[in-house]
Amino acid sequence: MFALIQAAGWPIWPIILASVVAVGIIGERMWALRLSMVTPRDLLSKVVQEYRKSGVSTDMLARLQKHSPLGQIFAAGLRNDKSTREVMKESIEEAGRAVAHDLERYLTTLGTIASLSPLMGLFGTLVGMIEIFGANSPTGGSNPAQLAHGISVALYNAAFGILVAIPSIMFYRYFRAKVDALVIEMELQALKLVEIVHGERQVDFRPGKEG
Repeated sequence: MFALIQAAGWPIWPIILASVVAVGIIGERMWALRLSMVTPRDLLSKVVQEYRKSGVSTDMLARLQKHSPLGQIFAAGLRNDKSTREVMKESIEEAGRAVAHDLERYLTTLGTIASLSPLMGLFGTLVGMIEIFGANSPTGGSNPAQLAHGISVALYNAAFGILVAIPSIMFYRYFRAKVDALVIEMELQALKLVEIVHGERQVDFRPGKEG
């Protein structure tokens, strides 16, 4: 691998740095966007049971705020449980926008890497081409070693740039789709909570009994 990096020349280093950043973002988002971390399956039932038993308390809101992104949305709604349905929904929507922004963290950087990596590879290719033409002397002779180095710089940088761009764009689109799905799921659960608090919906949380 070190021999390949040497053959690719100095233009490869920005691409390597971009690949390290991309791998870090992919790993962090894979961990942060797990369903169990964002929308715990049994959170709604626990919140409704506690609300029916003892109402809204400061301790309950603090626990929800720290629990998960879905918990933050529930906490925003329950702070206004005595207000109208519209006010409660507005507070949930405001919290939802903030949560959605957090879920999209670093995705812009990943998308930028996916877009720039081929351009950085192209830049390395141009550097290699310059070295190839620079290997030709005015008298028509050429330096074979410099010619070979220029070719290797051109090809390796183009290949590395594409190699970084392909997984970056794949994971960028995957994470964007996953964030959209998570946001929709949180909106649906928050709507259920609003309807339950205002007595517009009765829910039995036993398996297969939700209605």
